[in-house]
Amino acid sequence: MKQKLVILSGAGMSAESGFSTFRDKGGLWEQHPVEQVATPEGWVNNPALVTKFYNSLRLGLIEAKPNQGHYDVAALEQEYDVCVVTQNVDNLHERAGSSRVIHLHGELMKVCSSRDPNNPRFIRTLHESEWEVPVGTLCEDGSLLRPWIVWFGEAVPNLEMAAREVAEADIFVIIGSSLAVYPAAGLVHYAPEKARIFLIDPNDVNVSTHRRVEVIRLPASKGVAELRHRLTTLSGVDK
Repeated sequence: MKQKLVILSGAGMSAESGFSTFRDKGGLWEQHPVEQVATPEGWVNNPALVTKFYNSLRLGLIEAKPNQGHYDVAALEQEYDVCVVTQNVDNLHERAGSSRVIHLHGELMKVCSSRDPNNPRFIRTLHESEWEVPVGTLCEDGSLLRPWIVWFGEAVPNLEMAAREVAEADIFVIIGSSLAVYPAAGLVHYAPEKARIFLIDPNDVNVSTHRRVEVIRLPASKGVAELRHRLTTLSGVDK
């Protein structure tokens, strides 16, 4: 039976793909205030602005490509039972070949009802040719069509599912996450005592846990390759 490997990926996972991150210097929050484009209040105040903002993000995502880190994460499925839990709203993990991805903060290429955002009846995946949602487009329930994104102040619908996956992990890997955004940052506390924990990030990251964390101070494209090397070495020692 394959060991269970759960990955928590953050903005740093996609940064090398040319897809703008939100919190880093020069990120999207410096260009667009959070209150205007990532809160329910911002949507109510100016749905046209929010719609145009996410249209532009979709175009950027379509032009972006998975980086080597994404492909190496997908390749881990050859040896492990892999589940990717991502804080990212892009689909780069899926495009690289990962078969099981849980999105904590929604998905940029999906739209939903603004009256009932998490009703599966009204969640729809856009084809690349549909990236530009016309301002004022209505959902089937008569409300405005909005991005299926978890905005600040909204509940994280997939959090419990992610916590269950982490609780079963033999190996838990954090890639490119500042661990500054809760509740996602708290997932590390669900990792079993037996689980090995790795952190891949070129920057200093404060991991709030008493557990031993093996740090790989590299960007995702090189860090996941190093992770695979270390796991192979560890596997050899176990045998």
